[in-house]
Amino acid sequence: MPAIPKNKPYRVGRSKTGLGLFATKPIKKGAKIIRYFGPLLDSKKKKDDAIENKYLFELNDRWTIDGSVRKNVARYINHACKPNAESDVKPRKRKVVIRAIKNIEPGEEINYDYGTDYFKAYLKPIGCKCAACEKKRKKKRAEARAEKLRLKAKAERKALKEAEKRAAEAKKAREKLKQKLKRKRELNGHSKVAKANGNSRVRVAAKRPSTAKKRAVASAPVVIDTPAVMAAPVAATVPAPVALQA
Repeated sequence: MPAIPKNKPYRVGRSKTGLGLFATKPIKKGAKIIRYFGPLLDSKKKKDDAIENKYLFELNDRWTIDGSVRKNVARYINHACKPNAESDVKPRKRKVVIRAIKNIEPGEEINYDYGTDYFKAYLKPIGCKCAACEKKRKKKRAEARAEKLRLKAKAERKALKEAEKRAAEAKKAREKLKQKLKRKRELNGHSKVAKANGNSRVRVAAKRPSTAKKRAVASAPVVIDTPAVMAAPVAATVPAPVALQA
């Protein structure tokens, strides 16, 4: 890390994104904090135009500051979507100064907005880690968890409702089956009674003479009971044979 004079209101320290610049003294809103400097690159020169790194600060279409040199302490200032400082660019003077746009307290990290082009090229692909974006992500995660819990609760209510519906249908089916079995038992009982009654009638009918026996009885001579005198045969008076004499 580069040596920083003790009278300067900042220091290089550890940040969420690696290294960062932190206030060591109160910095008032509008105060100049540090200058962003380095070699000037001319875009009209192929050699300069071919240089690529994360610390290039474009002043205009032609001039760019290469802030990758170690003496440029301002290069440690990190990006923030809601910063407490800003870059005051003076293209004619080919100069950039970082100024406070809020009151910055000791220990607070100094940051400024790198701009849309830098954000799209370097920060968006990996995700911005500034406090504002972290807060947004935290809020989205909380909302996602809440939505997940809401959907889970909804699914549980739906499952419970379906279970209650199935239970009601099963109960209805059991009641229906119970009624069916009851009717079947009643019908079986009536059938047994009817069968028993039918068997008794058959047994009674069996005691009656059959049609053949009736015919036999009808064809047999009728014996009429009469007094004994009447029953004796009447002897016929026949004259005795006359003996002929020779």
